[in-house]
Amino acid sequence: MPAHTPDVTPTEAVAPTEAVAPTEAVTPLLRGIAVLRRLTEADGGTLSLSALEKTTGLARSTVDRLTATLARMGYVRLDGRDVTLAPRLMELGNAYLAALRLPALLSARADALADELDESVSLAVGDRDGIRFIHQATRRRAMSLSFRIGDLLPAERTAPGPLFAAEWTDADWHHWRERRAADPADHTFPAVPPREHPTPDEDFALRAATAARDDYALDDQLIEPGLVALSIPVRHPGTGRVACVASVVSHTSRHTAPGLRTTLLPRLRAAVAAMENDLRTAPPPTPGPPRAGLATWTGASKQELGRDFVESLARGLTVLTAFGEGRSALTLTEVAKATGLSRATARRALITFTHAGLVTPAPEATFTLTPRVLSLGFPPLSHTSLPEIAQPHLTALADRVHESTSLAVLADSGTEIQYTARASTARVLSARVTVGTRLPAHATALGRVLLALPEVRARGYALVDEELEAGLRAIAVPVRDRTGRVVAALNIAMHAARRTTKACETELLPELTRTASDIESDLRVAGHFVHVPPT
Repeated sequence: MPAHTPDVTPTEAVAPTEAVAPTEAVTPLLRGIAVLRRLTEADGGTLSLSALEKTTGLARSTVDRLTATLARMGYVRLDGRDVTLAPRLMELGNAYLAALRLPALLSARADALADELDESVSLAVGDRDGIRFIHQATRRRAMSLSFRIGDLLPAERTAPGPLFAAEWTDADWHHWRERRAADPADHTFPAVPPREHPTPDEDFALRAATAARDDYALDDQLIEPGLVALSIPVRHPGTGRVACVASVVSHTSRHTAPGLRTTLLPRLRAAVAAMENDLRTAPPPTPGPPRAGLATWTGASKQELGRDFVESLARGLTVLTAFGEGRSALTLTEVAKATGLSRATARRALITFTHAGLVTPAPEATFTLTPRVLSLGFPPLSHTSLPEIAQPHLTALADRVHESTSLAVLADSGTEIQYTARASTARVLSARVTVGTRLPAHATALGRVLLALPEVRARGYALVDEELEAGLRAIAVPVRDRTGRVVAALNIAMHAARRTTKACETELLPELTRTASDIESDLRVAGHFVHVPPT
């Protein structure tokens, strides 16, 4: 059994989520987790406040305070009576993935294998009696996979499941049987269709034994008709245990399950051998500096918002961000130091997260994050596009400056821009273009930013005065991804009579730059472990 810190008793450490919360658990933190999970399960990551009240069983006033706090943290967005998950929430899942290191070390191999085979390739880890995806390299086809990073699947309906089950303890098998009996149709796994034809428990036990013997496993349409997969374990170089599982996924119009094994098993084994070598030769992680001033920020927010800000929820969630690359296992003292919280506050948060299954005690009185952290918004947000990230910021900018604003990318031709997001304002005379419109790049402020002309690079913005059309004046700035590459441009467009070119530079440019910075901040978080499509 893992070592336990003296500050957390064994009963507290192993209590399942369904059990009664320990007395020292932070109730607002548990309620905030429940809100985030209900939003994660909702279509599009959006629910109304009344729907959250109904699905969580919380009082409406409590839901209002929790969502106001999450909105202050940038984790959700409030739009009238609707609550929507926001990209910044992905920093919680990013903390787990960075601490795990596997996506950073192995994703390039998975992507290369997907290109070589022209099939989808995934990496998954075990999560109690299920599997959870940590990387997806998906082929774009009419019949393509809809699984997302962070999605949880029942182990018995997957190819990776038997490989993880081969290492289960008797307690793990007991928990699996209890879950199967309580949920025979898999309604607790929203990422998969309900089970139509239950199979005996012995079938999965046999598959696990076979997987242990053969060191690979097949999924022959267990999730749904037509879907087949072949999986091989990637073993930890120090322990020999399964670190993650690599899978090739296809459908029966391309391969049968036995045909997938016959055709692709040697190439998958070669890729996994390379992955294991990468794990063996990887240099030790270099811990980055933990985020500073978090406790101070929560205190200031409490002063500003009063009772509408649930400080214990905000402080508790910051504990998860203390973990990361080079900080995969932290003691209570290290968590308190990284967050600026008192030991008592950090301890109660760790007790709460352990009860919720998001944190687990580890050897030498440390704690580690579990894959369940990905259940806090990561699956729906992992499919977010750049226009979706930018739209709320564009709307806010248009409201502030009372002018139309747009986001555009350089079209495949290299000579045109394509509008990908827009926010207009209520004026009789305004710049009106629709999303999808293409214009000559050289004649627009957006295009000159995207073409990276020397003058634009030097100034950091482009201003076009009545060149595309008489009376139309526009100013644009670049939007960069987390590598510093310009991926889009953002503009404000107006009639020339409303502002001089000088006023554009003094009044609008600071607002434009601020908005681009806000978009880039969200894009850095969203694009850490996920490809964010530019359109």
